[in-house]
Amino acid sequence: MSIEVERVVLGNAPGNAKYISPSIQKQLLNILGNKVRNKIREEVGDSKYCILVDEAVDISSKEQMAIILRFVDCQGIIRERFFKIVSVPNTTSQTLKDEISKVLTMYNLQVRNMRGQGYDGASNMRVKGVPEIWQFFSSLSLIVNFVDSSAKRHSALKAVRKEEIADLVACGQLQTAKIS
Repeated sequence: MSIEVERVVLGNAPGNAKYISPSIQKQLLNILGNKVRNKIREEVGDSKYCILVDEAVDISSKEQMAIILRFVDCQGIIRERFFKIVSVPNTTSQTLKDEISKVLTMYNLQVRNMRGQGYDGASNMRVKGVPEIWQFFSSLSLIVNFVDSSAKRHSALKAVRKEEIADLVACGQLQTAKIS
């Protein structure tokens, strides 16, 4: 900050109006965030919408959930708007459902207008007593990412799958449609 600006702004400001403390900055960000969310809510109106949800762990190892709204605006253009980040105690399906419901209710977004939901990752499958399902989807995600990250591996997988399909067609276990 320039010395001149510091002298005029900070030098003349009352002691409690410097707006540099972390708690004041957090309050200001919350106010701005609420204004943006209210504007997005106006933009959605009574339209049908979808939600996209992604879970992540922040730098301090707290679990968080990001909610994105997808809708068609009044001009017929598909919009995606980052809506809110919510800290969650865990990412079980029940916790995610409860927190999503709270956010939708807070901004008067009617569930009856929701036309779809998308969840990234498999961590929302961590249901008590079903660790095998969570493990399966976690492993599947790692495998898909491993194969997709290499064009060579992706091509090899496609070639093997093409060969499998040809074998299934040849032995009559798989039928194909004839295009005329």
